[in-house]
Amino acid sequence: MRRLLFKPFAAAIVMTSGVIGCASPPPKQFTRSADTFTPCSSAPHCVSSQADKNGKKYVAPLAFKPASAATARRVLLDVLAASENATVERAEPRFIHATFRSTLGFVDDVTFIVQPKAAIIDVKSSSRLGYYDFGVNRKRVEQLRARFNAQLSAKA
Repeated sequence: MRRLLFKPFAAAIVMTSGVIGCASPPPKQFTRSADTFTPCSSAPHCVSSQADKNGKKYVAPLAFKPASAATARRVLLDVLAASENATVERAEPRFIHATFRSTLGFVDDVTFIVQPKAAIIDVKSSSRLGYYDFGVNRKRVEQLRARFNAQLSAKA
């Protein structure tokens, strides 16, 4: 009996270890220019505010009017700092890169470009590994948007 229970348990440990060990390195390039992201791949594990507005990969950017771009950037960094399993990897004046790590070790890259003239922050969230994300990236962006809007309203 013990032997029968041990096999599935051992298999689960081996599979989990393999998944965690398979985390791929971050993309070499997140942007095409100071104002544009590299496009999402054809796999359905990415959403972007710069994708085709009629497509499945589109998600709205974060809007910050009437606040200033500097205030919006600070609020976004505060939201990311308070987010579970998030690490801000780069925080430049107009570009922010954060990673989110799941309990199984999967890593998602979330990037932001502050667009002061348009009063928006473009966002792209993409899984590094796998084909499907089961809506995780879209859900994450919507949760970040809700917290961003709430904190930005509180500052007004």
